Amino acid sequence: MQKIFAAITGVEAFVPPDILTNADLEKMVDTTDEWLLSMTGIRERHILKGAGLGTSDMAVPAVKKLLQKTGTHPDEIDMVICTTVTPDMVFPATANIISDKVGIKNAFSFDMAAACSGFVYMLAVASKFIETGSAKKILCIGADKMSTITDYTDRKTCPLFGDAAGVVLLEPNLEYGIQDHILRTDGSGRKYLHMKAGGSVKPASHETIDAREHFLYQEGQPVFKMAVSKMADISVEIMEKHNLPADKLWLVPHQANLRIIEAVGRRMGLDPSRVMVNIQRYGNTTTATIPLVLWEYENQLKKGDQLVLTAFGGGFTWGALYLTWAYDPA
Repeated sequence: MQKIFAAITGVEAFVPPDILTNADLEKMVDTTDEWLLSMTGIRERHILKGAGLGTSDMAVPAVKKLLQKTGTHPDEIDMVICTTVTPDMVFPATANIISDKVGIKNAFSFDMAAACSGFVYMLAVASKFIETGSAKKILCIGADKMSTITDYTDRKTCPLFGDAAGVVLLEPNLEYGIQDHILRTDGSGRKYLHMKAGGSVKPASHETIDAREHFLYQEGQPVFKMAVSKMADISVEIMEKHNLPADKLWLVPHQANLRIIEAVGRRMGLDPSRVMVNIQRYGNTTTATIPLVLWEYENQLKKGDQLVLTAFGGGFTWGALYLTWAYDPA
């Protein structure tokens, strides 16, 4: 029997219109535009504003545009996965809410949480449903409203994050698509990157709120060092495993820090022009960064192009996924 691959057949994204610039942050915390650019590569980030708006409200317009773009009816969707660390609610799953808002009635849907590695993890999981014939059309959504868990009095973390959503459609293909993946976890890294309260171990209370423990907590140096080494190691591992030529390979990295991205590209021997980067305009949108950068580079990709997607996130989680692009620019 001929092997079936899970191919990306379309990509879309949504970013909120409101922008938080480095100049804005200079008025909020002790920082400067020059320092932020040199340390992170970020100039601005988009923030979702408006009462009652959550992560699903960014995912829905992205999904609707993708369905229209690919000529797909909501009834054709078999499966919806949303990877997020900022769900609309603890339950039901944000994927359930997105499905309802878009009018998807014939699919099953669920959320995944693997922090910034979530999109790579999700593609690996979804590909198995395509490869086995259990599903024909799957929506893979990465979306986060990081502004809800960002402490805008913390100068170390508040410049890093933005809000966005991205989505891809996965379909069966006999030639192109997801070829391989390597995924890893080291749970001991949780002490360096987590949210202190809000879970079952430390439920919300007056004390946790007063202590500002419902915001993202990060120790920058150990996270930075691990991100560089793990993303680089695993990307090189999958590159060597498949004898991928550096001059023809696209790197699609999680957009956490420009210095991390550049270090991974150098380790892989890639020309900077083959490394997808848009962190300067959006910051770290966690699970949305990879579909967001794919969306911006879509018109540069051609059928058969080789891509390595790689990410590192809280947990610690990290991974690399090798795929071949399935369509030419419109």
